[in-house]
Amino acid sequence: MSEQTIGIIVNGATGRMGYRQHLVRSLLAIQEQGGVQLSDGTRRQIELILVGRNQVTLDELAARHGIEHTSTDLDAVLADPRWDIYADFLVTKARATALRKAIAAGKTIYTEKPTAESFEEALELARLAAEAGVKNGVVHDKLYLPGLRKLKRLIDSGFFGRILSVRGEFGYWVFEGDWQPAQRPSWNYRAEDGGGIVVDMFPHWSYVLENLFGRVESVYAKATTHIPERFDERGEAYAATADDAAYGVFELEGGVIAQLNSSWTVRVDRDELVQFQVDGTHGSAVAGLFGCKVQPRNVTPKPVWNPDLADDHDYAGDWQDVPTNDVFENGFKTQWEEFLRHVVEDGPYEYDLLAGARGVLLAELGLESSRTGRRLDLPEVTLGSPGDTAGADEELASLEASVAR
Repeated sequence: MSEQTIGIIVNGATGRMGYRQHLVRSLLAIQEQGGVQLSDGTRRQIELILVGRNQVTLDELAARHGIEHTSTDLDAVLADPRWDIYADFLVTKARATALRKAIAAGKTIYTEKPTAESFEEALELARLAAEAGVKNGVVHDKLYLPGLRKLKRLIDSGFFGRILSVRGEFGYWVFEGDWQPAQRPSWNYRAEDGGGIVVDMFPHWSYVLENLFGRVESVYAKATTHIPERFDERGEAYAATADDAAYGVFELEGGVIAQLNSSWTVRVDRDELVQFQVDGTHGSAVAGLFGCKVQPRNVTPKPVWNPDLADDHDYAGDWQDVPTNDVFENGFKTQWEEFLRHVVEDGPYEYDLLAGARGVLLAELGLESSRTGRRLDLPEVTLGSPGDTAGADEELASLEASVAR
């Protein structure tokens, strides 16, 4: 790594998430501000190379944003010592193969989730990175949403007393693509292409739940495909083989119960596209992407159920907004800056490939729960010492046996 710049390989920048959130709103924004600010107040600039399959598309994107370097040869770029970090924003099916190459090349890893198509593969990637001694990070963007950061402050302050339950609603109506173009790529609705809302959203719920409320100890889920036929980008009908809605109950350490609904077939009647209600003995909160409101114990109304009389009480008026008294930048950018400081300054960083493997495990068991109708326990996922492949192999066998049960 140069003392002046950090070289970053951006693989998958032509995709929706890779382009909007990671390239434009994160990496280019960091460049424009003069680089990432380090703990001593100095800045370290970043340099980018865009990698993909289509040179014409890469060149158009590079010209649009003044990026000098592009390539369609990932192997050659990985072999080039100018580039320190490999950032992966590919479709899920292509991710693990590219990550293995980058780890073997000794590159620092930063990747979207899910990190692999199976828990076994995701855990293998975490092991390979540990054995190679490469730093690694996995996107945990929901933790950086202003609403959830306000919620985290409430938790840390003891506002809730003992937390009892979490109820979450996520989703919106994704058009079928016939008379109105769909807002999401068609591959999201084909299981054979790595699609499905469980594999998309359960890795998010894994890190949200474990970082805010406690480790997920069990899952009971029902995944379904409500809309069996959709229309692709060319207007052609295709069979939607992936789940487009999932309804999950998660038991967390400490006895907290979480109920989370995820759907691309729901019309929104709430303040934001994602909303969490947290109830505790001393108070409750409702948080979304940006907003958060609270109702403490000592101002909680005393409702009485009476189906014979209309209730004219304004329950919404009983809640108080948590003020936005801080500056919340784009969450993807904020996490990128934290990761870059970790790379340069060698500080601790917990959002790694092992955390990514836990997310894949939750998705895998969620789908298994849906298939079998059973509540499934989640084993703890850890790694042995780097290089201890025998111990890691034994642990993987134990985890696979737990999953099978």
